[in-house]
Amino acid sequence: MQTEKHYNVIVVGGGHAGCEACTAAARTGAETLLVTHNVNTVGEMSCNPAIGGLGKGHLVREIDALDGLMGRVIDKAGIQFRMLNMSKGPAVRGPRAQADRELYRKYMLEALKEQKNLDILEAAAEGLVFDGSRAAGVILSDGRKISADAVVLTTGTFLNGVMFTGHQATVGGRVGDVSCTGITPYLNRCRLRLGRLKTGTPARLDGKTINWDILDVQHGDACPQPFSYLTDRITNPQIDCRVTHTNPETHKIIRDNFNKCALFSGLTKMWVLRRVLMQMGMTDGMEFLLDKLKQSKDNQDFFNNMNS
Repeated sequence: MQTEKHYNVIVVGGGHAGCEACTAAARTGAETLLVTHNVNTVGEMSCNPAIGGLGKGHLVREIDALDGLMGRVIDKAGIQFRMLNMSKGPAVRGPRAQADRELYRKYMLEALKEQKNLDILEAAAEGLVFDGSRAAGVILSDGRKISADAVVLTTGTFLNGVMFTGHQATVGGRVGDVSCTGITPYLNRCRLRLGRLKTGTPARLDGKTINWDILDVQHGDACPQPFSYLTDRITNPQIDCRVTHTNPETHKIIRDNFNKCALFSGLTKMWVLRRVLMQMGMTDGMEFLLDKLKQSKDNQDFFNNMNS
């Protein structure tokens, strides 16, 4: 593939949003490029291997109505389909499907490769090319520049991503994957307001360590309803899920270890402060700190003033 060619649209990031954005552009006839760190993790379900749920299931159906991919892919990769809130009225019901993560990745990548007008480039986008105030391309980590009429950023939590595990902070977008760190200064140059999104990844448990016999069985629907209007029926083998509950002992463990959580220990705030100062010059950074310190009585007051 000639990566130096000009594209109508470049999409940076191969998560759910990126997959939908690049294929939506390509379906209109636009020459489109998807730039992703790792082709093999396109459509990766890092946080929760499920599609849909209350409210979210409606969004998936709307994406499908616009010829999006998510509904069709989960129909192939889903291992349990349930319509939630069936005891209530139709307005608050929501379809949800538990997914086989490997199958979801497999079918999503297949869908991208079959899409006309779409190229996929395994690379890291570390900067933006500007034509005046308009984004006109991306700069790759190896220095190559690829021009485009429009650039769509779908980097999600990978943008300046930091992972917190207890008192440990590690730069990365996901365990084993690097974060996207080079684009932020270019966004600052555009005077865009930047914030930070938080996502929590549940623990992965070894199935051999679970006593399945004492857990409640949660069956899927007897007649699974597909997410996509283009799917006739669900053919993937279905499984039952199991439900467990917390108890006073687990609550005590959580309370006794609040001090080890980044959300409560101040580690997150310190890291954010460091990021803010890195984007300022030395003089501006010192003036910023001195101004906030003058207004603060203690550490907590200092962090509170940071938000003002």
